[in-house]
Amino acid sequence: MTDHPVVRRSGVMSGQPCLRGTRVPVAVLFENLADGLSLAEIVDSYPTLEADDCRRAILLAGELLAAAAPVDGD
Repeated sequence: MTDHPVVRRSGVMSGQPCLRGTRVPVAVLFENLADGLSLAEIVDSYPTLEADDCRRAILLAGELLAAAAPVDGD
């Protein structure tokens, strides 16, 4: 099993990226956070989610966004 918190499987949720071991698309995590739900509320709503995997996915997304951010010229 992979250590990555997000996986894609062609036969699961039409290949959408999901939190590992679940059928919960990673987009659902971010949509719920954007709607103001706490991580605890999200995990309570989706019992297959692991809080640690959600935290790791959030951190990874932040790292990827930071790395992809354009450099603003001085």
